[in-house]
Formats: sequence, C-alpha cells, structure tokens
Amino acid sequence: MKKFIHISIVVLMLIFVFSLVLLPFTVQSLIASEKRTSDDTSTIREDLFSHYIVKYEDKNRPMKEYIIEAEHFTRVDEMNIKLLENKKGKQNAAIWTDEIGTVEWNINIEEEGLYHIAIQYYPVEGKSSSIERELRINDELPFQGAQTLTFPRVWGNEKEVIEKDNRGNELRPRQIEKPMWREMLLRDAEGYYVEPYSFYLKEGLNKISLTSSREPMIMDYIKIFQVEEALTYEQVFNEYKDEQYEEVKNIQIKIQGEDAKIKSAPTLYAINDRSSPATEPYHVSKIRMNTIGGYNWRWPGQWITWEVDVPESGLYQIAIKNKQNMLRGVFSTRKLLINGELPFKEVEKIPFTYDNDWNTKLLGEKTPYLFYLNEGKNEVTLEVTLGDIAPLLRTVETSILELNELYRKILMITGAVPDPYRDYQLEKQIPDLLEKFEQQANTLREVAEELERVTGETSDQTAILNTIEYQLRDFVIRPETIQRRLDSFKINVGSLGTWILTVREQPLEIDYLLVTSSDKQIPKAEASIFQKLKHSAGAFVYSFIEDYNSIGNVAEAESSDAITLWIGTGRDQAQVLKSMIDDTFTPETGIQVNLKLVQMNVLLPATLARQGPDVAMQIGNEIPVNYAMRNAVVDLTQFEDYEQVEKRFRDSAIVPYQFNGGVYALPEQQTFSMLFYRKDILAELGLQVPQTWNDVIEMIPVLQKNHMNIAFPLLQDPQAPGQVQNLVPNQTFTMMLYQKDGVLYDSDAKSSALNSDISMEVFKDWTSLYTNYKIPLKFDFPNRFRTGEMPIGIDEYTLYNHLSVSAPEIRGLWEFVPIPGTVTEGGTIRREVGSAGTAAVIMEQSKNKEASWEFLKWWTSKDTQVRFGREMEGLMGAAARYPTANIEALQELPWPLRDYKQLEEQWQWVKGIPEVPGGYFTGRHLDNAFREVVNNGTNTREALHDYVIYINDEIKVKRREFNLPVE
Repeated sequence: MKKFIHISIVVLMLIFVFSLVLLPFTVQSLIASEKRTSDDTSTIREDLFSHYIVKYEDKNRPMKEYIIEAEHFTRVDEMNIKLLENKKGKQNAAIWTDEIGTVEWNINIEEEGLYHIAIQYYPVEGKSSSIERELRINDELPFQGAQTLTFPRVWGNEKEVIEKDNRGNELRPRQIEKPMWREMLLRDAEGYYVEPYSFYLKEGLNKISLTSSREPMIMDYIKIFQVEEALTYEQVFNEYKDEQYEEVKNIQIKIQGEDAKIKSAPTLYAINDRSSPATEPYHVSKIRMNTIGGYNWRWPGQWITWEVDVPESGLYQIAIKNKQNMLRGVFSTRKLLINGELPFKEVEKIPFTYDNDWNTKLLGEKTPYLFYLNEGKNEVTLEVTLGDIAPLLRTVETSILELNELYRKILMITGAVPDPYRDYQLEKQIPDLLEKFEQQANTLREVAEELERVTGETSDQTAILNTIEYQLRDFVIRPETIQRRLDSFKINVGSLGTWILTVREQPLEIDYLLVTSSDKQIPKAEASIFQKLKHSAGAFVYSFIEDYNSIGNVAEAESSDAITLWIGTGRDQAQVLKSMIDDTFTPETGIQVNLKLVQMNVLLPATLARQGPDVAMQIGNEIPVNYAMRNAVVDLTQFEDYEQVEKRFRDSAIVPYQFNGGVYALPEQQTFSMLFYRKDILAELGLQVPQTWNDVIEMIPVLQKNHMNIAFPLLQDPQAPGQVQNLVPNQTFTMMLYQKDGVLYDSDAKSSALNSDISMEVFKDWTSLYTNYKIPLKFDFPNRFRTGEMPIGIDEYTLYNHLSVSAPEIRGLWEFVPIPGTVTEGGTIRREVGSAGTAAVIMEQSKNKEASWEFLKWWTSKDTQVRFGREMEGLMGAAARYPTANIEALQELPWPLRDYKQLEEQWQWVKGIPEVPGGYFTGRHLDNAFREVVNNGTNTREALHDYVIYINDEIKVKRREFNLPVE
C-alpha cells in the first residue's frame, strides 16, 4: 500500500512538472494568435472587395477628376438606348438605359491608381424597385460587390395632409415616387464597407461598362475622382470662425418625423406609436401617425430627408427625439447630411443606444455640435450605416465561410453520421485543421472584445461568439472529440449567421427633430408621471368604448353596399390590406369593407351558422372545391367579365378551383419548385448543373462519395401535432409524372389514374432514388445548403427569399434555375412541375355578391398585388417577398432580372394540381405507398396498387355523398 502511494506521488509530481514546461509554450501561442488579424485567416472568397483593395493597396490615389458624358458611349450590347435632350431639368444630353443589356464607355487615364466612381442618374418609371447595375472595368468584374450596385428611387407622401378614417383614426399615407436627379457614389449595397468602393484604373485607355440587372434609368455622366476625407469638427469650427459665422438666438424649430419630405424606400412611411403620451401628435384612444422609421428603417443605405425652413443664416444645434428598443447590446447608427453634404467627420457614425424609452439626443451631447444653415429651406438627411460594426460583420462572415469549409472537409472523412467511438485522426488527415480552428477562435475573441469596446458594454450579442470560440479551442485541445460534436458545431456556425443578420439590422424610430439655438431648452423626451397616469386612466376608460379589434374604416350597420372580409394570415398582412382598402378600394368604388382577422378553421362552422363573411381570402387550394361541393361558395364564371379577369393568371393557377364546369375561386399566390445549387461547391467537385433526371442520377454518386447529398421535396412531418394535415401529392413525383404525360385522375375525375402504367413507372423511378441511392428522408435543406452538405436541391422558389436574408455569407455563391427535366424524342427537355398556392372565394350566403366580386377583381389586379407585395416586403423584409399568381404583378415585384427570367422560364411549364371530391386521400396514400416501399421494401407496383384502391373508394364515397355521378 505504501509503495502504491509513493508511486502515485511520483506520477503526480511528473505531471505537474510537465505542465509547467508546457505552460509557457501554450501562453506564447495564444498571445501570438491574438496578434493575427482576421484578414489573414481565409482566402476562400477571393472575389471580395477586401481582397481587391489589398491587391492594389500600394497604388496611388491621384487627385484628378474625369467626367464621362453618358451620351459618349462607345458600345452597346443587347440594350435599347435613347438619347434625351433637355430631360428632367438638364440642359445637356442624357441617355435612357434599358433594364437589360450593356453599355460601354472609354476613358483615357493620365495616372494609374485607385479612384472613386459616381454616377448621376434619374430613376425613371419602372417596377418601383431599386435600380441595379453591374460594373466591369476592362471587361473584368473587379470584385463581387460590383455585380450588384444599387441606385435607390426617391419616395414621398402622396398627400401633404394625413387623412383619417370614419372613426377618427389616421390612415397610413400612401407613398408615391418623386424622381429627381441624384449623384450616387458607388458603394457596397449591403453596408459591410462604410467607405465607398475604390476602383483600380490603369494608365491609358480604360473601358468601363454597365450591365443592367434591374430597372431602367437615365444617366447624365460618370465621374471618376477622389472623395476628399471629411474634416473634423474642430477644423470645421475653425472655418466657422474664419467666416465669422454667428450662433443664432431665440430660435427653436420642430420638424415632426412623419413630415419627412423624401425617402429612399416606399416602406419608410409614417407609423403609429402609443408607448408614451409625450409622442407628438398624441391621442388617448385614436391612431395617430406620429413617428417614422422603426423596424422598417433598418437596412444600410436607407435614408430619410426632412426639410427645415430657418429664418436666418447662422449656427444651429440639432437634436433628435428617438427610440431604439430593438437592438440590445449594439447601437443603431446613422449618418447625418446637411443639404446632401457631410458637415464633418463626427456625424458620419452617430450611435443611438438601446433604450425602451424615448430619448432626445443632442448631437455632440456634452459639447453640442454647431451646424451652419442658410436662411430659407435646408435639407437634413439621416442615413442608415453600420459604422464601426461593419468591419466586425465582415470578419465574422469570413469566419463562417472558413468554418463551413472545415465542416465539409470533416464531413468528407467522417460522413454525416460519424462513429463516436472511432478516432478518425482528423488533425492528420486535414493537416491545417487545428491551426485554422485556433486562428478562428482568436478571430472571434477579437471580434467579441472589439464589440465590447465599441458599444461600451458586455451583452448577449457576444454570447455566441464566446460559445463557438470555446468550442474551437476545445477542438484544438481534444481533436479526438470533434466527430462527436459535429452537430453542435454546425448549429453554432449557423447561429453565427443569425448573429450577422441581427446585428446588421439597424432600426430607429424618430418622433421629431429640433433645429435650435443654444439658448433654448431641449424639451424632455419622456412624459411626466402625471401625464402617464392620465394616459393610463383614459386608455382604461376608452377600452370599454373603442373597438380596438377593427382595422380602418368600419361600415355603418345599415350600409347596404358593405361587405365583410375574413383573412386567415397574420395581423401585419391584415393591417396592410386594410390600409390599402381604405385609401384605394373604398374611395374608387364606394364599397365599404369590414375586415376581420380569424382562424380559417372556423369558416365552415360559421358558414353553416350563417355567420360567415362575404369574402374569405388567403385560404388553401383544397378549400374552394370542397366548399363548392356543398354549395357554399359562388361560381365566379357567372359574372360577365370573369373571362377578362381570368387572363391575369396562368391556366395552371385556375386548375385547383375548377369543379363541374365552374370556377370557385381566384388565385392569390402560386408557388412552384426550382433547382437551387451552390456554384462554388459544384465547381469544386467538377459538376455541371443537371438538365435532366439522368444528369441527376449521374451526379448523386459524386456527391455521396464526398459525403454530400441532393435534396428532393418530401413531407418530413406527415402529421403535425394535434391536427390532421392535408397532404398534397409529392412534388418530385408529380413533376416526374407530368413530364411523361401522366395524370393524377381520369378525365372525368371519377377515379385515380395512379394505377396506370406511366404512374407505376414514375413511382418506381421516384422511390428508387431513396432505395438505391439512400437519399435522406429527413433534413433541413436551407441549413444544409448553407453549410454545403446539400449543395443542390429542389424546393419552392420562395426559398430564394429565405436564403437572400438568412444566408448573407454565401451571397453570390448560389443560384436557382429550372428543375431537371425529361428528354423527348425530338431532343427538347420537358420541365413540367406542379404548383401550390392560396385563393380568395365569395361565399354563397353573401347578400352582396356584386360588391364582393368588385373586391376580388381589385384584390387580384396587378397594381394591388404589386403594392401589397412591396409593402409586405418592406414590413417584414425580403424573406416575405410575395409569390403572387398575377402574371404581370410578378414582373413588377423587385426580382433581379436574371432571376426573374429563370422564374419565368419555369413558370411556362407549371401545371395545376386538380382538386376532386375525396382527393385529399391521393397525397396521403401516395405518401403511405412511398414509405411502404422505402421502409419495408415492398414491391412498388403492389404497394401503389393497394393504396389506389383506398383512393378510389374514398372518391366514390364523396361523390355519392354529394349526389355526383360515380360511374
């Protein structure tokens, strides 16, 4: 026993000494890693501006200016150009450039170096989205950001006075374009680079070309120059002294936020705030459009301009009553411009810190800044900028790309389900793995520390940075555990992407601006205790009087032309729709609309109780025909102008609503599948984008050899908890079926056609993807697409919106194209695909069917659908881009032209999924047959044949129930 104790003591002493020897080396390595900059950590994306500027950092910045008149172009390719004289207030010539094609200019540069570029443009009428152009220099794209240069439009209130509804509530002012000439300095549209782009131009002849991506515009000139560095306030103040500018006295001008003159987006409209009785204007119970901005005003580059009329020239202070209660732990940043110019450097990045209450920020705070304003009208502009946060976001985005690449390398060795008891020796198979983990850990720590320094506080915004830093360091210490923690590693990297999205958004709400002399006292932002008590008491009393559940105008009970509308989506959609009804539909038609937000599962009981609406909208494709069988909805073909209205949509959009020769709904939304793919990963694997199903079959082994896979549409949760889900026929099956001239039902819809030879063959091909190639049955495609585990897959085209917002780190690395097809005997490729969507119906019990039809015509019209789509996108972000079924409206929504062309090409092949009595069994039992084959190995023909019997039985039962012919 004593011998054992002695041996233990000796071992412990050896371990202690050994740790002392290693400790200095560990500390030194950590200190060394801290000194590395994030710019050295990755070269995954060489097309970024950060790499471009490093490449030319030793070049001069000549202080020369060149003006290229737009009409002096040297080449035009696939573009219609119009030469305009004396256009829009310009005395000299300008050119009108189309939304497609390329125009090129030549410029002789006297001295090579880095230059800034600005373009003077006029936003002519188009699709009301921001203008996009791609710039090339000497036939080369300088960097990725030059591919999506954005030129905003100019918007303002349609009417100077905000109107009210019949209950005394103010209505959201409608926004219209107010185009004007603007000089736009080329800069990053995403806001990751606060400074404008610099472009290298060689000595001698250079070619500059602009390729249209979206929207037409008029161009006056291209200016190549150097942007002078802004002066500090101290330097500007000395200039004030030299010019003998004096501070004004006894002046205080208040500019209400909602009275903004112009703005960069139609979604920057006045909004209502009831959080404080001190908000101006205020009413205890009525809606007042008393502020502007908020969550809508959050994207870098968005700006709002107010006009202030000052009685005399001189030096003024500026204060802003604001609320920033959405971005905890990070401040929201704005740049201030006076008459379009930056007054001095200090107001280039104005921070607005988090606070639940209203605050009045006097610019300069302890030593207030003085701004020189000329007598008369002056413009004050606030623009969203990322400020000091921008380089941190760039660094984290680069880290995400690096970590995702490391994840894919590990996956290629371990597979998607690694053996937890096997040591894969990853550090040997991936030689630089641990070094890169350590580099990224150091990078993320530096970002966390810099974020704390910039914001002046420790917050939850650094939590995910610290978590993944700890995990990476632990990977370095215990590399044998990496494969066991791959899932958590992937989740953490995904959380980093979410962190970027959160921090990049910079919301700010403005109540009013003050332009004041220093001798005037700044009013308090918050209400007094007495005001708050009075407000609370008044709100309590009015809660028994006011109808807060109604939205907008409410028709009088005795009104004969009023209709009741039920909507089954969210309150945001309902509020947008109601404001459109009140300011457009009702004034145009005289028909009043009462809008109610309800759960659509009560529609049938309410209809049976004769308490239902006149119109129900945004309902599923399965409802119209099911209600038509019960004589609960109106056949729209009875209206004289139905055929004209039907031309707004593709035939495929109408198919689900056809029954017994009638049409029982108008389509609102129509969605269909597209093929999404990662350009970088497919290029890395030497793969081409598949055009046919044979190409897909050949691609799958290559992907799986590298432990990657392809995604096909598959319902991954057949039944949601607590409810029976209506299953639609599988998208992969229907696209294969339609491409071979198969159908789901016989022509008379009395029986299923899934027992046909074509259906059996297609079913076998579909299930073989899972039985022969082991395609996964359950997966999160958007997340796996980001990480690269599934670099290609088929999904609804609305995934485009999701990826555009939630995966900024892979922007420019992915695209979507039409789905793979089937080759015909003539050599063409058929790309038929099924569709889904929502609809609007008129209830049979409606007493005012003509007024209801007028509403449906208005709602499904191009202008209404476009406006609704734009407002929803502004309210909820690009992820909420509206998938309208209106052909012309989709063209007007803010899709980049090249992406819209892909959508349009696929839309030509879309086929509608018919709805028939008992048809809900088709999708359900098709899925049952599929799982019988994949899970139990049942013969495909037998499995499908057995379930077709159930489908046909149900169709017969339903047809008998509703007195429809069975044979």
